[in-house]
Amino acid sequence: MINYIIFAVVAALILWVVFAYNSLVTLENRCEEAWSDIDVQLKRRHNLIPNLVETAKAYASHEKEVFQNVTEARSRAVEAGDVKGQKQAENELTGALKSLFAVSEDYPKLQASENFLELQKELRDTEDKIQAARRFYNNNVKKLNIKTEKFPSNLIASLFGFEQKDLFEVESLSEKETPELQF
Repeated sequence: MINYIIFAVVAALILWVVFAYNSLVTLENRCEEAWSDIDVQLKRRHNLIPNLVETAKAYASHEKEVFQNVTEARSRAVEAGDVKGQKQAENELTGALKSLFAVSEDYPKLQASENFLELQKELRDTEDKIQAARRFYNNNVKKLNIKTEKFPSNLIASLFGFEQKDLFEVESLSEKETPELQF
């Protein structure tokens, strides 16, 4: 009888390890899939930017510093490796793009350009897709991170080398800063 109890306990423990391991693998794969979705949209964003800069240059040729900042920020974003580096580079790129759009407001012909307007529309659409992909990624990362922190699944995570992942939190071009009110 004791042998059956020991066998049942060992079998239950083995099953629990298998289920815990498989759930961690599933979450890690979902995180990788979600990051792939973000990466696709970031590449689309990066591909739109040179056309946007060239269109703006045609109307605002003496704003070289702004164009240079956007170009350099785009290069850093394209070359970024890990999530932390990508997050920093994308935030810099968003800031540079905000400067470009602020400068474009001083050029009515540029604002009226169909090409510029279409590129802005595509960029906004891409930004929305990045935000959706970011939410999906961050949701999966949170689930994985919780599982790697909570007892007893943290034992399996550390035993098999599962690590926590960084959230991908970036500014959006559509996020507006709260205006300061002065009375």
